[in-house]
Amino acid sequence: MLKAIQQPGRRLTLAFAIAAAAVTGATLYQSQASAEAQASAPPPPSVTVATVEHQQIRTWASFSGRLTPVASADIKPLVGGTIQKVSFYDGQHVSQGQALFLIDPRPHEAALARASAQLEAARSRFALAQDELERARRLLEDKLISQSLFDAAQNDAQTAKAAVAEAQAARQQAALNLEYAHISAPVAGRISRAELTEGNVVEAGPNAPVLASIVANDRLYAEFSVDEQTFLRFVRATDNPKSMPIELTLAADKSVIYEGHLHAFDNRLDTASGTIRARAIVENTDGALTPGMYAEVRLGAPQLSEALVLPERAIGTNQNKKFVLVVDADNTARYREVSLGKQWRGQRIISEGLQPGDRVIVGGLAHVRPDSPVTPTAAESTDNLAATF
Repeated sequence: MLKAIQQPGRRLTLAFAIAAAAVTGATLYQSQASAEAQASAPPPPSVTVATVEHQQIRTWASFSGRLTPVASADIKPLVGGTIQKVSFYDGQHVSQGQALFLIDPRPHEAALARASAQLEAARSRFALAQDELERARRLLEDKLISQSLFDAAQNDAQTAKAAVAEAQAARQQAALNLEYAHISAPVAGRISRAELTEGNVVEAGPNAPVLASIVANDRLYAEFSVDEQTFLRFVRATDNPKSMPIELTLAADKSVIYEGHLHAFDNRLDTASGTIRARAIVENTDGALTPGMYAEVRLGAPQLSEALVLPERAIGTNQNKKFVLVVDADNTARYREVSLGKQWRGQRIISEGLQPGDRVIVGGLAHVRPDSPVTPTAAESTDNLAATF
């Protein structure tokens, strides 16, 4: 009877032992699986970060314009005659005062000689009239002649003096005509072809032909139109427009940047377009600039300003919002919405959303998700924020 009572208790104890062994085995298996999973999990992705700091930058505005010459001249004859010599070749760079054309000088040399002789004769008559006037003055003092005779002598002297002045003017004009026969370059620059060559007879006056044209090409004007908002913002920042720098590139070739400065704004706004004309001076450093070229002009603000800037590659788009990923103190990537300003030399000005000292991911974004751990590496100097200039 006793054995029948004890048998079920043994079976119950055995069941509990088996169950406990099963739980212990399952726990050990899960711990081992978790350890293996942790051992096989990849490390946090490596990213390149740039520490945002205030930069001294210059803001720029872009416009389209045309190149025009700073100085140019159409060469026309000031005296008539036969062209005897052309002293340049087509497209030559000429200096100021360089000989260009020679019009037959012989008629003008003869006119100068004639005028010189007439001047000498007038001076002789004037000297004689002066002597006669002095004698008449002495005779009048001795009451040997009448006042009317003295007045006549005085009038003759004044007339002779005027004749000398007239002869001097005629000689000066003859000398100028002889000088005009030797045509020289009024400005330095590149000259066109000779429209008339040796042997052609030319005339002076309003209908005088253009013999050639010169365009100064060491510096050129870049003429463009500035919108009213940009004009007000830049002009209020300085009372010296020439402090505004200019960067110019050609529409056909953007590989070369030409530098210069603003020369002047026009004196009125065009009410039809809401713009004001502006003119900048650009140095033709490589001689490739030519008047008439289409150019893209960047007008810089007169003063530097502080701003936070980031490379374009660090900025993402989420529907209509812009964002960056910021690495916090725990090396975790955090989503941060930002407001963008204007572009600046391949960078973007950040107007809102970041503070100086924030570490922004600029490389390795494809492998990062918000609120995930990362392994940050500081950006190289060329990948960091743009340099101040």
